[in-house]
Amino acid sequence: MRILLTNDDGIHAEGLAALERIARTLSDDVWIVAPETDQSGLAHSLSLSEPLRLRKISDKHFALRGTPTDCVIMGIRQVMDIKPDLVLSGVNSGSNVADDVTYSGTIAGAIEGTMQGVRSFALSQAYLYEDGARIVPWEVCETHAPALLEKLMVLDLPEGTFLNLNFPNCRPDGAEVTMQGKLAFNLQVDARSDGRGFPYYWLKFGERAGAFVEGTDIHALKHNKISVTPLKLDLTDYSVTDRVARALGYGAQV
Repeated sequence: MRILLTNDDGIHAEGLAALERIARTLSDDVWIVAPETDQSGLAHSLSLSEPLRLRKISDKHFALRGTPTDCVIMGIRQVMDIKPDLVLSGVNSGSNVADDVTYSGTIAGAIEGTMQGVRSFALSQAYLYEDGARIVPWEVCETHAPALLEKLMVLDLPEGTFLNLNFPNCRPDGAEVTMQGKLAFNLQVDARSDGRGFPYYWLKFGERAGAFVEGTDIHALKHNKISVTPLKLDLTDYSVTDRVARALGYGAQV
């Protein structure tokens, strides 16, 4: 089995090294095409106005000056001579649950793999803070991901569907199949001034409240479970198509 790895934290990220160790429990044919620099929060973006610079680091290890989406495209279309059997994106430093999946470059890597017709999974590791420092327990995903992936790799998934795996920040109490939850939007603008008095801004997350409804990804992580969420590329809201059609004076739609 041939596996392509990517991430959004960059080629030197500890989570990517963890993902390679996970992948090598499944296959010896592991390829990496990952961003040269941190691409967190860029979602499913393409580099259309700038060239893509590819740098070979070692055998089957490449860094790309581009987004996670660019990396998967380049990996499948340019770097590899044969399409991979599996795309793994991650392991992200921090969970990717609820509304955050729309921002995530980690999720985008799995989206692009799915669009390219390859079975794809996104993996993220929740962390905690101790004395103001981020503590990421990579051993959680490294310990539990291989067995999960072995089971999920052979699963008959519908076309256009991929899986989003999130690992809790402690020893997990099993795994749970979940749906996407809902978090309160709490992006804030931090206004500052540079040395010459000109303004500049940082976006940052504040405290985020959520409806920790049973069965959701955020509920699973809160209760120390591994969350496995099937996501799909089709964003159509079929529940309102008839209402929209009637508003436009058309008959009922599928």
